[in-house]
Amino acid sequence: MPYNRRRGQVFLYSDADITAIMAAVKETIPQPLRAATYHTLIGLLAASGLRIGEAIKLDRDDIDWVEGVLHIRESKFGKSRLVPLQDSATNALREYDRLREDLMPRPKGPAFFISLTAKRLIYACVHPVFRALVDTAGIGLDAPHRPRLHELRHTFAVRTLLHWYRTEDNIQARIPSLSTYMGHCEPACTYWYLSAAPELLALAAARRDSVRKAARP
Repeated sequence: MPYNRRRGQVFLYSDADITAIMAAVKETIPQPLRAATYHTLIGLLAASGLRIGEAIKLDRDDIDWVEGVLHIRESKFGKSRLVPLQDSATNALREYDRLREDLMPRPKGPAFFISLTAKRLIYACVHPVFRALVDTAGIGLDAPHRPRLHELRHTFAVRTLLHWYRTEDNIQARIPSLSTYMGHCEPACTYWYLSAAPELLALAAARRDSVRKAARP
């Protein structure tokens, strides 16, 4: 019998959840540089849908400050891509860069997000810090599982699709652009997010039904 992989239930963060987690950074991390690092990192993940590995792999030279674009180099599947940001996200990165320059003027490498040892962040350290922040903020207490860091990426995808289903006419034409933006190997990977949120699935079904009705003679 063919095996079909089934993905587990996804936790989707609300605006209030993300705000609470970022507030917990300032409440629980006393070191100014470390607090700014995690505050900016979490904000970037929520605003861009980057994989955590892509974010901590960023170098300072990977940021085009003029155009507001990130250069993601050789990520999953060995693919590189350009990721445009909103002005607010670019400004947040710029503020962090200035603070980092003041507090750590001689980092030990080209990394953008650095630790208190002036080195690049590593996932083994980021993961437990994020878990502690989620617990401090009281997020997902009734969820089937503890909210995960990677689910910020899921949340970004679902929010983007929700916005398009509410405001766009031709969703099919937009899916490839989201797939490219997120670094998926093919649009089929992006379509999975339709099942990640009941509201999104309902909008997709309603759109399908309206298209079918319009096509009837």
